Amino acid sequence: MNLQSEITTLKGVGEKSAALFHKLHIFTLRDLLFYFPRDYETFEAPVLIKEVHPGERYTVSGLVTAAPVLRHVRNLKILTLTVKDESGAMQLTFFNMPYLKNTLKPGSRYLFRGMVQERSNHALFIEQPGIYKEADYQNLTRSIQPKYSLTKGISNQSISKAVRQVLSEETIQKALAAGEMLPEEIIRKENLMSYKEALGAIHFPENALQLGEARKRLVFNEFFFFILMLREAKNTAGKEKNRCPMIETAQAGRFLEALPYRLTRAQLSVIKEIGEDMTGEGVMSRLVQGDVGSGKTIVALWALLLCVSNGYQGAMMAPTEVLARQHFETVRELTGKYGLPFKPVLLTGSQPAREKREAYAAIASGEVNLVLGTHAVIQEKVQFANLALVVTDEQHRFGVRQREMLKEKGILPHVLVMSATPIPRTLAIILYGDLSISVIDELPENRKPVKNCVVGPAYRATAYAFMAKEIAAGRQVYCICPIVEEGGSEDLENVEDYTEKLRAALPPSVRIASLHGRMRPSDKNRIMEDFAAGYTDVLVSTTVIEVGINVPNATVMLVENAERFGLAQLHQLRGRVGRGDAQSYCIFINTHETKETQKRLDILNHSNDGFYIASQDLQLRGPGDLGGIRQSGDMQFKLGDIYRDTAILKQAADAVEDYGETMRERGMLPRYEELVKEGILNTVDFTSI
Repeated sequence: MNLQSEITTLKGVGEKSAALFHKLHIFTLRDLLFYFPRDYETFEAPVLIKEVHPGERYTVSGLVTAAPVLRHVRNLKILTLTVKDESGAMQLTFFNMPYLKNTLKPGSRYLFRGMVQERSNHALFIEQPGIYKEADYQNLTRSIQPKYSLTKGISNQSISKAVRQVLSEETIQKALAAGEMLPEEIIRKENLMSYKEALGAIHFPENALQLGEARKRLVFNEFFFFILMLREAKNTAGKEKNRCPMIETAQAGRFLEALPYRLTRAQLSVIKEIGEDMTGEGVMSRLVQGDVGSGKTIVALWALLLCVSNGYQGAMMAPTEVLARQHFETVRELTGKYGLPFKPVLLTGSQPAREKREAYAAIASGEVNLVLGTHAVIQEKVQFANLALVVTDEQHRFGVRQREMLKEKGILPHVLVMSATPIPRTLAIILYGDLSISVIDELPENRKPVKNCVVGPAYRATAYAFMAKEIAAGRQVYCICPIVEEGGSEDLENVEDYTEKLRAALPPSVRIASLHGRMRPSDKNRIMEDFAAGYTDVLVSTTVIEVGINVPNATVMLVENAERFGLAQLHQLRGRVGRGDAQSYCIFINTHETKETQKRLDILNHSNDGFYIASQDLQLRGPGDLGGIRQSGDMQFKLGDIYRDTAILKQAADAVEDYGETMRERGMLPRYEELVKEGILNTVDFTSI
């Protein structure tokens, strides 16, 4: 048995169970070992009902007083019951769990655990509480319990049991011991736990201190080797000579003059830097950071215009087919309106084979000078006549290795990376060490700021009424949930159940669709295209819509369990609205109404500046904050979060500075890459470097 073994090699995991693991993208023992808990939970002693407060999670020992009531509201099955103890009573609500009517019989007593909420009449209730027997709950109180992201049919206990089995294998333990790649000097200096011990403790920590140390070690690993390999690739590549010399053209200048609005000072400054790069002696490698709505796209189009007006080809990659198609339509519209020399073609994975072949031929012949699409635009089958500029976004980080792939075709293009992630400059220099950095730090004058509110669960009915009013006026709405389906967590809203809740709460005429990352790409594209085209009124989604869709008609963004997200990610989500002429609104539902969470979320109430919000988040969310949802997925780290783990990121960068050359001299880098391929080391996808 080794880390590459199929999940079915574990005892008790047959084909049926394996299919459930596959839904979680767990196919091998390696996948399982690196399927880290999304959160952790400690189970405190039960309290009396009179002692609970809204916004906090509690366990109460409740006696079922009467038979549960089951109601059917369209496709939603709602089960309600009342439980009481010697101090009082409260209501419990379960969605799509009608079978509990036979379990929760009058006179039975269970422990119920969940987030206490308050109705407008001050009545307390819990939705979807966990149900425990006395003996089972007592066992849980003795340790910190991992909480994994789940899917229907598989339990937290099933995953925990499987992980324990993997960790108990002697061959696996030997492999993990061999994965200790950090020099002893770094381990001592940074006081790091061993790699093998950290992988066990991240799943089953004995206490909060051990959990913190395990996470620190694994995050340090990710950051250290990412920075090390990034710098190694940069040193290997060196500063390449500009093979596509350009001059400033009249067409590029006239385009800016013809626009019906004035560019901001920051936009003009960045355009100047890009122009100097592209007409200079070296190949451009530049990151443009700009807040949501700061006008990065028009800057990118100017760079592409400079490229094609010099007789070269350009390419622009988007994270989704929907956004690629929107970029394509924008270019066609501007080309017709301003007489631009663009001859664009769209290239995406879902296009028919015939369309792709025709696109390939037009690109290879030079008939088209601008290719817009997903990452498919630089794949092996695409042969450019004279590609000189690649514009990409942070979700498709275009790195040295991909540049080498194009170099083998006789191409060494300029690279422009666009990022809406508000990373402070000191961190950006570390994470994008191979790129020059420009910042667009102001918004256009005509952009209406989004109106925000942070409210508790009791406000939901009011929020739904407001959404219905906006929809009746012809507008559209996003609703964001942190997880995909029921079973992921008893106290977090999930896309599947929330969609049914909205169908029950909103008028029947409202068209509602759901979207999440587990769907097939073709289904995701169809759903996003329908929403963009106005065929859907409400889109219930996970954060998959954080990038990749532009719908100016959407005016409302409602985020459930907002306290579970980082502020920077909430700001990114808020950027999906406010893109049209109408006033837009963002409603953050805070289900954990403590002073700390209210203080964090209030920052969004008072600022629309992403960089300020990110800096505040850095101060308020320290490394001890182990809960919540990762917000910096653009770098593809498994555990590391560049906001929460800023201190570790800086330590890793310093360690690379001190010991990187030593590791190179010891010949450790090839061995490191071997261990990554063998699945022994967890790290980012280095094809992006």
